[in-house]
Amino acid sequence: MDILYLAIPLASLFGAIIAGFFGAQIGRKGAHTVTILGVGISFILSLIALNHHVFNGAPAYNESVYVWMVSGDIRFEIGFLVDNLTVMMMSVVTGVSLMVHIYTIGYMADDLHNWPKESLAGTNSYQRFFSYISLFTFSMLMLVMSNNFLQLFFGWEAVGLVSYLLIGFWSVRPTAVYANLKAFLVNRVGDFGFILGIAAVVMYTGSLDYYEVFAQAEQLSAQTMSIFSGTEWSVISVICILLFVGAMGKSAQMPLHVWLPDSMEGPTPISALIHAATMVTAGIFMVTRMSPMYELSDAALSFIIVIGAMTAFLMGLIGIVQNDIKRVVAYSTLSQLGYMTVALGASAYSAAVFHLMTHAFFKALLFLAAGAVIMAMHHEQDMRKMGGLKKYLPITYWTSLVGSLALIGFPGFSGFFSKDGIIEAVRHSNIAGSDLAYYAVLSGVFITAFYSFRMFFMVFHGEERMDKHTREHLHEPSWVVTVPLILLAIPSVFIGGFTIGDMLFGDYFGSAVYIAEHHNGLAEVGKHFHGAWAFVEEGFSHPPLYLAASGVIAAWYIYLVQPSIAANTKQRFSAIYKLLDNKYYFDDFNAAFFGKGSRLLGGRLWQVGDVKFIDGVLVNGSARLVGWFAGVSRKLQTGYLYHYAFAMIVGVLMLFAIGLAV
Repeated sequence: MDILYLAIPLASLFGAIIAGFFGAQIGRKGAHTVTILGVGISFILSLIALNHHVFNGAPAYNESVYVWMVSGDIRFEIGFLVDNLTVMMMSVVTGVSLMVHIYTIGYMADDLHNWPKESLAGTNSYQRFFSYISLFTFSMLMLVMSNNFLQLFFGWEAVGLVSYLLIGFWSVRPTAVYANLKAFLVNRVGDFGFILGIAAVVMYTGSLDYYEVFAQAEQLSAQTMSIFSGTEWSVISVICILLFVGAMGKSAQMPLHVWLPDSMEGPTPISALIHAATMVTAGIFMVTRMSPMYELSDAALSFIIVIGAMTAFLMGLIGIVQNDIKRVVAYSTLSQLGYMTVALGASAYSAAVFHLMTHAFFKALLFLAAGAVIMAMHHEQDMRKMGGLKKYLPITYWTSLVGSLALIGFPGFSGFFSKDGIIEAVRHSNIAGSDLAYYAVLSGVFITAFYSFRMFFMVFHGEERMDKHTREHLHEPSWVVTVPLILLAIPSVFIGGFTIGDMLFGDYFGSAVYIAEHHNGLAEVGKHFHGAWAFVEEGFSHPPLYLAASGVIAAWYIYLVQPSIAANTKQRFSAIYKLLDNKYYFDDFNAAFFGKGSRLLGGRLWQVGDVKFIDGVLVNGSARLVGWFAGVSRKLQTGYLYHYAFAMIVGVLMLFAIGLAV
């Protein structure tokens, strides 16, 4: 199995290298063939690994591939930890990535139109894009397969770097350049906390290996550190919170969420890949993997559950006022990531990862369906210019309906099982902040249903609001676009019901996930679990089902029956609308405080450091000092011999004096 595990990430890397370095030679067909083949091999091998560990019951594989460096007692290694958690992540990442690769053939077919004719930036852009998304898949696989913090950090930074390249792929657009810089900088803030957390792990354990660190977790919980004089902090809490700061950046939790909506400036396939199965799920996976540490810090868990609750509720509200079809789905991702984070804070790690899996399929489906609509509308993304698309795009319509029903948690669909599992686990949790989180995620059910079907009705139903030229050319995209939609719709319906028993309430994760006995929220839910169908029936006695139905009915009535209600509500509650439309002014605050503050600080440092000290003191000052010294020494050059003789005698006497003193 060693060769198989190594081949899983390397197959995607091989495709990325061929398409990236030899794109001009192999052409478009060669680029998408080699990258799809690479990711396809990774996917098949991941399924073999899944079968080996999950169905055949193989033990966890934890081996080093090679040692990069040894410094003292610390070993810097590349190695793989493959267990049930890993193989699930590998299968989801490669499966969704494969669908995105196939979809990209159709979406990027006319990419040359996005580049100015006089610009060389668009040369081989098609091949370059396939190289990037294949490299993105490799980076995520290295992250989830790591068995140590060094490789984890490599994959962590690699997905950040490649996301920078993909978000700003259309580099001739100022908005794309701004968006990728924003994503890069915001993630550096989170990663600063992340690397501090890793440094603290090494400082107190002397190891980067997961198992070695986990074995010392109990000792860490008994130790304290003094960050500020006179105040003692729990070492395990500091480490967990610092690591979670990194997760806040990657998984876009408030206030480090601001990069994710702007990432919509990238092509739609990468929006699906980033938001569904790769970068934004890295933080959720990392905290789950570190559960033996997080379970020893209630302070860290409380911090996580409150941050997740705020993200789930507040980001969902913003989705209500968005008119860009991709941004609605983006804010949906933010809200759902909040749900996963809440589950982590409630020690329901299985529920968090279960929702991660189901969400990957229906969110990729929704993004790719949005891309199909955008293609049909000649790259128009404003929902106010759509409407009535059902008869023009039947496959996109039905697959979008499946994705939307899964997202709102319609009974029997995958999202129902994972979302209801999280809500119930939070309801039974005893972590501080769980009450706030419960009402936040419960309210989020109505909000999610409302903005999801607001989008669905505005796009596919009602009057046609597009121009005549667009209407005449509306048609379903090619099979390379529609086939991935159909294939993603299947798990969006069925995978939740088939896997809930094992993943949520069974022993699927085994030793990969550790939960302390007193954190029994999910265990309490499991006491009442009697199968997937019984779980559906029980859902009719819980509020989420009726809140979701209310959201759908409200969206139908407001946007199809009485559209004037939306305009009147917007006018009556203009202050709230303005607050949501401006995204709670996070961007304005960051621009005014950090952006303007940095420029102001830079200006002051330039005035004091550069102009006054370097130019004024060091450069001009040294020149004036040399001039003064030259002026003084010039007066000693009199031309009289007895002056020079007297100076020589004085010099000799001084040398004698120094010699005697020594």
